[in-house]
Amino acid sequence: MEQRRTRRFKLQLPLSITRSGSERVTVSGQTRNISSSGVLFTSEREPDLGGPIEYMIILNHEGPQPVTLRCMGKVLRAEPTFATGHSASFQVAATLERYEFLRERAG
Repeated sequence: MEQRRTRRFKLQLPLSITRSGSERVTVSGQTRNISSSGVLFTSEREPDLGGPIEYMIILNHEGPQPVTLRCMGKVLRAEPTFATGHSASFQVAATLERYEFLRERAG
């Protein structure tokens, strides 16, 4: 049985990659699971393996006040996946090294 240092939570939340390596990008995805040290998510584009990554996870996206978690980390793994009827996508594992909460400003 595989043992992990941190507990993983299965959460499917909207995610967008804003930086991959040194390149500014806008790529959407969705989380699969999250822990205090990393995240597993799907993406339309393969990020640079081993490179830095910045991504935003939208928390409480269906609630009255969405909160964005801005995360910085490193890409550990990217594997192609093929969903029925869709183009190729990637399952990406990335570290969660730094983060900050961003709140939408009211009105």
